[in-house]
Amino acid sequence: MTDPSTTFESGALPLSEIPGPFDLQATLESGQSYLWDRADDRMYESMDVHGGDAWYETVVPPIEGVTDEDVVVRVRQRDGAIEWEATTDPVPLLTHLLRLDDDLDAIYEATPDDDLIERAYDAYRGMRLVRDPPFPCLVSFICSAQMRVSRIHGMQLALAREFGTAYTVGGETFRAFPRPDQLAARTEGELRELKLGYRAPYVQRTAEMVADGEAHPREAVGLPYEEARESLTRFVGVGDKVADCVLLFSLGYLQAVPLDTWIRSAIAEHYPECDRGNYAKTSRALRERLGGEYAGYAQTYLFYYLRARGE
Repeated sequence: MTDPSTTFESGALPLSEIPGPFDLQATLESGQSYLWDRADDRMYESMDVHGGDAWYETVVPPIEGVTDEDVVVRVRQRDGAIEWEATTDPVPLLTHLLRLDDDLDAIYEATPDDDLIERAYDAYRGMRLVRDPPFPCLVSFICSAQMRVSRIHGMQLALAREFGTAYTVGGETFRAFPRPDQLAARTEGELRELKLGYRAPYVQRTAEMVADGEAHPREAVGLPYEEARESLTRFVGVGDKVADCVLLFSLGYLQAVPLDTWIRSAIAEHYPECDRGNYAKTSRALRERLGGEYAGYAQTYLFYYLRARGE
Protein backbone atom coordinates (compact mmCIF):
# COMPACT_ATOMS: atom_id res chain seq x y z
CA MET A 1 0.00 0.00 0.00
CA THR A 2 1.34 3.42 -0.96
CA ASP A 3 1.10 6.24 1.55
CA PRO A 4 -0.71 9.31 0.28
CA SER A 5 1.45 12.39 -0.11
CA THR A 6 1.62 14.78 2.82
CA THR A 7 0.15 17.72 0.90
CA PHE A 8 -3.11 18.30 -0.95
CA GLU A 9 -3.49 19.05 -4.60
CA SER A 10 -6.56 21.15 -5.36
CA GLY A 11 -8.86 21.81 -8.27
CA ALA A 12 -12.45 22.02 -9.42
CA LEU A 13 -14.72 20.05 -11.72
CA PRO A 14 -17.30 22.29 -13.44
CA LEU A 15 -20.83 20.97 -13.06
CA SER A 16 -21.34 21.77 -16.74
CA GLU A 17 -19.17 18.72 -17.50
CA ILE A 18 -21.55 16.38 -15.65
CA PRO A 19 -24.59 14.93 -17.47
CA GLY A 20 -27.63 16.17 -15.58
CA PRO A 21 -27.97 17.95 -12.23
CA PHE A 22 -25.85 17.26 -9.15
CA ASP A 23 -26.40 17.79 -5.42
CA LEU A 24 -23.44 16.76 -3.27
CA GLN A 25 -25.12 17.24 0.10
CA ALA A 26 -28.21 15.21 -0.75
CA THR A 27 -26.01 12.49 -2.25
CA LEU A 28 -23.79 12.12 0.82
CA GLU A 29 -26.37 12.72 3.58
CA SER A 30 -29.26 10.63 2.27
CA GLY A 31 -28.39 7.40 4.05
CA GLN A 32 -26.59 5.70 1.17
CA SER A 33 -23.01 6.04 2.37
CA TYR A 34 -21.54 6.19 5.86
CA LEU A 35 -17.91 6.55 4.80
CA TRP A 36 -17.79 10.34 4.35
CA ASP A 37 -17.75 12.93 7.10
CA ARG A 38 -18.39 16.67 7.16
CA ALA A 39 -15.40 18.77 8.13
CA ASP A 40 -17.68 20.88 10.34
CA ASP A 41 -18.93 17.79 12.26
CA ARG A 42 -22.55 18.48 11.26
CA MET A 43 -23.16 15.29 9.27
CA TYR A 44 -26.79 14.16 9.51
CA GLU A 45 -27.66 17.12 11.73
CA SER A 46 -30.88 17.47 9.76
CA MET A 47 -32.83 14.75 7.96
CA ASP A 48 -33.82 17.14 5.15
CA VAL A 49 -30.70 18.57 3.51
CA HIS A 50 -29.65 19.53 0.03
CA GLY A 51 -27.88 22.30 -1.80
CA GLY A 52 -25.27 23.13 0.84
CA ASP A 53 -21.60 23.96 0.35
CA ALA A 54 -19.97 22.08 3.25
CA TRP A 55 -16.68 20.21 2.86
CA TYR A 56 -16.91 16.40 2.95
CA GLU A 57 -13.90 14.14 3.43
CA THR A 58 -12.96 10.48 3.28
CA VAL A 59 -10.06 8.11 2.68
CA VAL A 60 -10.73 5.90 -0.34
CA PRO A 61 -9.05 2.47 -0.45
CA PRO A 62 -7.62 0.99 -3.65
CA ILE A 63 -10.38 0.33 -6.20
CA GLU A 64 -9.60 -1.92 -9.14
CA GLY A 65 -9.40 0.05 -12.35
CA VAL A 66 -9.65 3.39 -10.55
CA THR A 67 -6.84 3.77 -8.02
CA ASP A 68 -4.16 1.43 -6.66
CA GLU A 69 -3.47 3.44 -3.50
CA ASP A 70 -5.28 5.00 -0.59
CA VAL A 71 -6.46 8.51 -1.50
CA VAL A 72 -7.41 11.21 1.00
CA VAL A 73 -10.00 13.46 -0.61
CA ARG A 74 -12.15 16.44 0.40
CA VAL A 75 -14.93 17.89 -1.76
CA ARG A 76 -17.53 20.62 -1.66
CA GLN A 77 -20.04 22.02 -4.14
CA ARG A 78 -19.84 25.76 -4.74
CA ASP A 79 -20.15 28.30 -7.56
CA GLY A 80 -21.17 25.79 -10.21
CA ALA A 81 -18.35 23.34 -9.54
CA ILE A 82 -17.20 20.45 -7.38
CA GLU A 83 -14.15 21.83 -5.61
CA TRP A 84 -11.66 19.25 -4.40
CA GLU A 85 -8.53 18.79 -2.35
CA ALA A 86 -6.83 15.40 -2.59
CA THR A 87 -3.54 13.55 -2.42
CA THR A 88 -3.79 12.84 -6.14
CA ASP A 89 -6.04 14.00 -8.98
CA PRO A 90 -9.39 12.58 -7.75
CA VAL A 91 -11.64 13.31 -10.73
CA PRO A 92 -11.73 9.69 -12.01
CA LEU A 93 -12.24 8.54 -8.42
CA LEU A 94 -15.05 11.03 -7.76
CA THR A 95 -16.67 10.09 -11.05
CA HIS A 96 -16.69 6.49 -9.85
CA LEU A 97 -17.73 7.09 -6.23
CA LEU A 98 -20.46 9.68 -6.94
CA ARG A 99 -21.62 8.23 -10.28
CA LEU A 100 -20.93 11.53 -12.02
CA ASP A 101 -21.19 9.77 -15.39
CA ASP A 102 -24.84 8.79 -14.84
CA ASP A 103 -27.17 10.72 -17.15
CA LEU A 104 -29.54 11.74 -14.40
CA ASP A 105 -32.08 13.43 -16.67
CA ALA A 106 -32.37 10.24 -18.73
CA ILE A 107 -32.84 8.23 -15.53
CA TYR A 108 -35.62 10.58 -14.38
CA GLU A 109 -37.33 10.22 -17.76
CA ALA A 110 -37.07 6.42 -17.66
CA THR A 111 -39.10 6.22 -14.44
CA PRO A 112 -42.84 5.56 -14.88
CA ASP A 113 -45.21 8.46 -14.23
CA ASP A 114 -45.95 8.53 -10.52
CA ASP A 115 -46.92 11.53 -8.42
CA LEU A 116 -45.02 10.43 -5.29
CA ILE A 117 -41.80 9.71 -7.19
CA GLU A 118 -42.07 12.99 -9.08
CA ARG A 119 -42.38 14.87 -5.79
CA ALA A 120 -39.28 13.08 -4.48
CA TYR A 121 -37.33 13.85 -7.66
CA ASP A 122 -38.34 17.51 -7.50
CA ALA A 123 -37.38 17.79 -3.82
CA TYR A 124 -33.88 16.37 -4.23
CA ARG A 125 -33.06 16.91 -7.89
CA GLY A 126 -29.39 16.18 -8.42
CA MET A 127 -29.04 13.48 -5.78
CA ARG A 128 -27.08 10.60 -7.23
CA LEU A 129 -26.49 7.09 -6.06
CA VAL A 130 -23.06 6.34 -4.62
CA ARG A 131 -20.64 3.58 -5.57
CA ASP A 132 -18.86 2.85 -2.28
CA PRO A 133 -15.93 0.41 -1.99
CA PRO A 134 -17.45 -3.07 -1.43
CA PHE A 135 -15.99 -4.13 1.92
CA PRO A 136 -16.64 -0.86 3.82
CA CYS A 137 -20.12 -0.72 2.30
CA LEU A 138 -20.83 -4.29 3.42
CA VAL A 139 -19.74 -3.57 7.00
CA SER A 140 -21.70 -0.30 7.07
CA PHE A 141 -24.96 -2.01 6.22
CA ILE A 142 -24.33 -4.95 8.55
CA CYS A 143 -24.24 -2.24 11.23
CA SER A 144 -27.42 -0.61 9.92
CA ALA A 145 -29.99 -2.97 11.41
CA GLN A 146 -32.45 -1.06 13.64
CA MET A 147 -30.21 2.01 13.68
CA ARG A 148 -30.66 5.69 12.84
CA VAL A 149 -28.40 6.98 10.10
CA SER A 150 -26.43 9.13 12.53
CA ARG A 151 -25.68 6.07 14.70
CA ILE A 152 -24.61 4.00 11.71
CA HIS A 153 -22.33 6.82 10.60
CA GLY A 154 -20.89 7.12 14.09
CA MET A 155 -20.05 3.42 14.17
CA GLN A 156 -18.09 3.65 10.92
CA LEU A 157 -16.16 6.69 12.16
CA ALA A 158 -15.34 4.82 15.36
CA LEU A 159 -14.09 1.77 13.46
CA ALA A 160 -11.84 4.00 11.35
CA ARG A 161 -10.63 5.98 14.37
CA GLU A 162 -9.73 2.91 16.42
CA PHE A 163 -8.54 0.41 13.83
CA GLY A 164 -7.89 2.18 10.52
CA THR A 165 -4.62 3.52 9.11
CA ALA A 166 -3.90 7.16 9.91
CA TYR A 167 -2.65 9.62 7.30
CA THR A 168 -1.44 13.14 8.01
CA VAL A 169 -2.03 15.55 5.14
CA GLY A 170 -1.69 19.30 5.35
CA GLY A 171 -1.25 19.06 9.10
CA GLU A 172 -4.55 17.19 9.57
CA THR A 173 -5.02 13.52 10.39
CA PHE A 174 -7.42 11.37 8.36
CA ARG A 175 -8.37 7.79 9.16
CA ALA A 176 -9.04 5.14 6.57
CA PHE A 177 -11.79 2.58 7.12
CA PRO A 178 -10.11 -0.60 8.41
CA ARG A 179 -8.96 -3.15 5.87
CA PRO A 180 -10.46 -6.66 6.24
CA ASP A 181 -7.31 -7.96 7.94
CA GLN A 182 -7.31 -5.04 10.39
CA LEU A 183 -10.92 -5.73 11.41
CA ALA A 184 -10.45 -9.49 11.45
CA ALA A 185 -7.67 -9.04 14.01
CA ARG A 186 -10.03 -7.38 16.50
CA THR A 187 -12.01 -9.31 19.08
CA GLU A 188 -15.76 -9.27 19.47
CA GLY A 189 -15.27 -7.50 22.78
CA GLU A 190 -13.27 -4.70 21.17
CA LEU A 191 -16.01 -4.18 18.61
CA ARG A 192 -18.69 -4.18 21.28
CA GLU A 193 -16.81 -1.40 23.06
CA LEU A 194 -17.55 0.74 19.99
CA LYS A 195 -21.26 0.12 20.60
CA LEU A 196 -21.75 -2.32 17.73
CA GLY A 197 -23.76 -4.52 20.08
CA TYR A 198 -25.01 -7.79 18.60
CA ARG A 199 -23.57 -6.72 15.24
CA ALA A 200 -20.02 -7.09 16.58
CA PRO A 201 -19.60 -10.84 15.86
CA TYR A 202 -21.18 -10.36 12.41
CA VAL A 203 -18.62 -7.69 11.52
CA GLN A 204 -15.73 -9.68 12.94
CA ARG A 205 -16.67 -12.91 11.13
CA THR A 206 -17.38 -11.11 7.85
CA ALA A 207 -13.97 -9.42 8.04
CA GLU A 208 -12.39 -12.85 8.63
CA MET A 209 -14.14 -14.29 5.58
CA VAL A 210 -12.81 -11.50 3.36
CA ALA A 211 -9.33 -11.40 4.90
CA ASP A 212 -8.90 -15.18 4.59
CA GLY A 213 -10.09 -15.26 0.98
CA GLU A 214 -13.16 -17.32 1.87
CA ALA A 215 -15.49 -14.83 0.17
CA HIS A 216 -15.53 -11.25 -1.08
CA PRO A 217 -18.56 -9.05 -1.84
CA ARG A 218 -17.26 -8.16 -5.31
CA GLU A 219 -17.69 -11.82 -6.31
CA ALA A 220 -21.36 -10.96 -6.78
CA VAL A 221 -20.54 -8.65 -9.69
CA GLY A 222 -21.65 -10.08 -13.02
CA LEU A 223 -24.18 -12.49 -11.57
CA PRO A 224 -27.86 -12.07 -12.45
CA TYR A 225 -29.41 -9.70 -9.93
CA GLU A 226 -31.22 -12.15 -7.67
CA GLU A 227 -28.27 -14.56 -7.74
CA ALA A 228 -26.00 -11.67 -6.77
CA ARG A 229 -28.26 -10.93 -3.81
CA GLU A 230 -28.12 -14.57 -2.74
CA SER A 231 -24.31 -14.54 -3.05
CA LEU A 232 -24.02 -11.71 -0.54
CA THR A 233 -26.17 -13.48 2.03
CA ARG A 234 -23.20 -15.83 2.61
CA PHE A 235 -21.80 -13.18 4.92
CA VAL A 236 -22.78 -13.34 8.58
CA GLY A 237 -25.47 -10.81 9.43
CA VAL A 238 -26.45 -10.21 5.81
CA GLY A 239 -30.05 -10.81 4.84
CA ASP A 240 -31.86 -9.78 1.68
CA LYS A 241 -32.22 -6.10 2.61
CA VAL A 242 -28.55 -5.59 3.51
CA ALA A 243 -27.54 -7.50 0.39
CA ASP A 244 -29.71 -5.22 -1.74
CA CYS A 245 -28.09 -2.15 -0.15
CA VAL A 246 -24.62 -3.41 -1.06
CA LEU A 247 -25.73 -4.26 -4.59
CA LEU A 248 -27.24 -0.79 -5.05
CA PHE A 249 -24.73 1.43 -3.27
CA SER A 250 -21.53 -0.39 -4.18
CA LEU A 251 -21.77 -3.00 -6.90
CA GLY A 252 -23.73 -1.13 -9.57
CA TYR A 253 -27.04 -3.03 -9.52
CA LEU A 254 -29.25 0.01 -10.11
CA GLN A 255 -32.35 -2.16 -10.25
CA ALA A 256 -32.01 -3.21 -6.59
CA VAL A 257 -34.77 -1.97 -4.26
CA PRO A 258 -33.92 -2.57 -0.57
CA LEU A 259 -37.12 -3.09 1.41
CA ASP A 260 -36.55 -1.13 4.60
CA THR A 261 -39.19 0.23 6.97
CA TRP A 262 -39.81 3.39 4.92
CA ILE A 263 -40.17 1.53 1.64
CA ARG A 264 -42.46 -1.06 3.18
CA SER A 265 -44.62 1.82 4.44
CA ALA A 266 -44.65 3.27 0.92
CA ILE A 267 -45.76 -0.09 -0.43
CA ALA A 268 -48.58 -0.30 2.11
CA GLU A 269 -49.83 3.24 1.42
CA HIS A 270 -49.05 3.80 -2.26
CA TYR A 271 -48.25 0.47 -3.95
CA PRO A 272 -50.28 -2.19 -2.13
CA GLU A 273 -50.45 -4.31 -5.27
CA CYS A 274 -46.69 -4.90 -4.90
CA ASP A 275 -47.02 -6.64 -1.52
CA ARG A 276 -46.59 -10.30 -2.40
CA GLY A 277 -46.04 -11.69 1.10
CA ASN A 278 -42.28 -12.30 1.04
CA TYR A 279 -39.16 -10.29 0.35
CA ALA A 280 -38.16 -11.73 -3.01
CA LYS A 281 -41.60 -11.50 -4.61
CA THR A 282 -42.40 -8.08 -3.15
CA SER A 283 -39.00 -6.73 -4.22
CA ARG A 284 -39.53 -8.08 -7.73
CA ALA A 285 -42.99 -6.51 -7.99
CA LEU A 286 -41.81 -3.12 -6.71
CA ARG A 287 -38.80 -3.22 -9.02
CA GLU A 288 -41.13 -3.64 -11.98
CA ARG A 289 -43.46 -0.92 -10.68
CA LEU A 290 -40.56 1.55 -10.40
CA GLY A 291 -39.31 0.94 -13.91
CA GLY A 292 -36.91 -1.98 -13.71
CA GLU A 293 -33.45 -0.90 -14.83
CA TYR A 294 -33.23 2.23 -12.64
CA ALA A 295 -35.66 1.19 -9.91
CA GLY A 296 -32.96 1.68 -7.27
CA TYR A 297 -32.76 5.37 -8.10
CA ALA A 298 -36.51 5.78 -7.58
CA GLN A 299 -36.31 3.74 -4.37
CA THR A 300 -33.52 5.91 -2.95
CA TYR A 301 -35.36 9.13 -3.71
CA LEU A 302 -38.51 7.72 -2.09
CA PHE A 303 -36.56 6.59 0.97
CA TYR A 304 -34.99 10.00 1.49
CA TYR A 305 -38.16 11.93 0.73
CA LEU A 306 -40.36 9.91 3.07
CA ARG A 307 -37.80 9.69 5.87
CA ALA A 308 -37.00 13.41 5.79
CA ARG A 309 -40.67 14.35 5.91
CA GLY A 310 -41.80 11.62 8.26
CA GLU A 311 -44.56 10.59 5.84
